Amino acid sequence: MKVIPFWGCMIPLKYPQMESAVRFSMEKLGVKLVDDNRFSCCPDPIYYKAGDKLSWYTLAARNICIAEQQELDIITICSGCTSTLCDVNHHLKHDEDLRNKVNERLKTIGMKFEGTINVRHLVTVLDNDIGEEHLASTIVRPLENLSVAIHYGCHLLKPSEIMQVEDPLYPKILSRLFAVTGAVPVDHDETLLCCGKACKDVDLSFDMTNTVFKSIKESKADCLGLICPTCFDSFDIGQIRVSRKFKTKYNIPVIYFFQLLALAQGAKPEQVGLKYHKIMTDDFMEKMTAKEAVPA
Repeated sequence: MKVIPFWGCMIPLKYPQMESAVRFSMEKLGVKLVDDNRFSCCPDPIYYKAGDKLSWYTLAARNICIAEQQELDIITICSGCTSTLCDVNHHLKHDEDLRNKVNERLKTIGMKFEGTINVRHLVTVLDNDIGEEHLASTIVRPLENLSVAIHYGCHLLKPSEIMQVEDPLYPKILSRLFAVTGAVPVDHDETLLCCGKACKDVDLSFDMTNTVFKSIKESKADCLGLICPTCFDSFDIGQIRVSRKFKTKYNIPVIYFFQLLALAQGAKPEQVGLKYHKIMTDDFMEKMTAKEAVPA
């Protein structure tokens, strides 16, 4: 299986440990990542889209054209990138007038959107194409006795007519995938709440994040598991800010799904950059390293 990874901006620049984890896991699964250094920012699905929608379409279409030239699908590792590229790919395939406007702009750089490839978040590729059986065959260190509170974020599931992943009100895809690692997924009361990152009102953003933290604390999960670097930003370093604002102490480790998967596949904590997380506990680290890897 060959795909083009779209790393986005935040992962390479701020959280390269997430890229390391994805590369480790994909090698174990036999998925060939065909890198292309011509990609730009997706761009951002909220602020840039609101400021200049046609330019937003055009820049995203340029990224898609790069993958079309290689005749390979794009896999995304960030939910924001997923939102932009899936949205643009969908609308340009179905709206001829919009496609013509975008292609008129792309013509100035010798490109044309053809609509020949698909864009998907990597977790949907694992769930639909690779499958739980093959995924489970790569697990050499089951993360037993670890409970993970699930956070979906805003962009993987909605709008459902474009994303076509699962029912956005009753999703199970992340629970299935976290369970394959041996961990116990926890659907707490605020599993579907936004992390608050996109809110212009800072107080509202803090309130939303704090609501999620309270829900996770009540669930007694060992950590928070997610699939988006922006959500990670809200819950890792953001946890420090929220703790100060609300004069409380949560101390909830936050982990990106592919870090957890790589650890279960035999990676060492330093290979997936756990030391770079702002919130980490001895109990969590002990559960990550207590069991020796057993060859698959």
